[in-house]
Amino acid sequence: MAFVDMPLDRLREYAPPREEPDGFDEFWRSTLADARTRPAELTGERVETGLRTVDVHDVRFPGFAGQPIAGWLLVPRGTREPTPAVVQYIGYGGGRGEPWINLVPSAAGYVHLVMDSRGQGGGGQHRAVTPDLDVDGTGPSTPGFLTRGVEAPEKHYLRRLVTDAVRAVDAVRTHPLVDPARVAVIGGSQGGGLALAVAGLADDLAGVVADVPFLCHYRRASEITDAQPYAEIARYLSGDRERVEQVFRTLSHFDGVNFAARAGAPAWFTTGLMDATCPPSTVFAAHHHYAGPKQIEVYPYNGHEGGGTQGVARTLAALAECLGTAVPAPRAG
Repeated sequence: MAFVDMPLDRLREYAPPREEPDGFDEFWRSTLADARTRPAELTGERVETGLRTVDVHDVRFPGFAGQPIAGWLLVPRGTREPTPAVVQYIGYGGGRGEPWINLVPSAAGYVHLVMDSRGQGGGGQHRAVTPDLDVDGTGPSTPGFLTRGVEAPEKHYLRRLVTDAVRAVDAVRTHPLVDPARVAVIGGSQGGGLALAVAGLADDLAGVVADVPFLCHYRRASEITDAQPYAEIARYLSGDRERVEQVFRTLSHFDGVNFAARAGAPAWFTTGLMDATCPPSTVFAAHHHYAGPKQIEVYPYNGHEGGGTQGVARTLAALAECLGTAVPAPRAG
C-alpha cells in the first residue's frame, strides 16, 4: 500500500469545477415525480430470526418505475412510539444480505431500513433478492454497473438505483414507528455515494454519513486509478474511443459532487489516503462542494476500509448528534 493521490494539504484545497450537465435538476425532478406517482409504503411481514432485542421485517417498497425493492426493517423490540430512523445503502456488488449482519443502528435504538441493491449481490454474505428490471433496454457495456446504459442518462443503471435510494427514505417515513422528521442516511463506498445522492435529492434529511464514498468525480477517478470499479470506465473507453465526452456527460447525472452541491443536511465524510478504490481527491471534491454543514475524517494509513470497525463509533456519534440522542459530536477531520 502507498499514498495514491495528492498530499493532504492539497487535498484540503481541492475543489475542482463541477461537471454538471444542462438539465440536471429537471432530469431528477421528472425521474422522481414519475416514481412518486406510486404511493410510498413499506409492506412485508415479521420474520423469526432468533434475535431477542430486535424485530426483523422482510419488506418491500416501490422504487424506480414502481418496481418492488426489498429491504430489511429492523425495529428495536418494545418500540411503541415514533423513533428516529436510519436508512442504510450497501457497497458495490452487495445486497441486503442476512438481517443479523447489520445490527448496529437498531442496537443503538434506531429503526433501521437496509435497502437491497437491485441486480447486485450475486454471492457472498451480502446477497440480494431484488432483480434489476431494465424496462428500456441498454446497449453494450463492460462487466459491472458503471457503463450499463451509459449511452444515455435515461437508460443508465444508476438512474434506477439512485431513485430506489430516494424512495427508501420516502417509504420509511410512512412507517408508524418512524419519526419522519428524524431520518438519516448512511453507507460506505457505493452506499456512501448513494447517501450523498439522496442528500441532494430528498428533502429534510436529519443527517448523512458517507464513508469512503464511491460514485464521485468519475473523470478524475478513471484517470488516476486502475482499481475496480472505476476501471470499468477506462476499459469501456479503451474500445469506444470516440465516446469519451458522451460517457462522462451521462455519468455526470449521477456524480456525488453534483448531488453534494444541492445538499443541506449535516454530513460526515471519511476517506483513506491509501484508498485506490475511491481515491481521496474524489471524496474531497464532493466534500468541498457539499452545501450543508460538513466534516471529514482522514485516515492517512488506510485504504478503502477507512476507519473499519473503529469508524462505527464515529458513525454512532454522528447519528446521535443529527438525530438528537445526545452523544458528543465526532471530531472534525
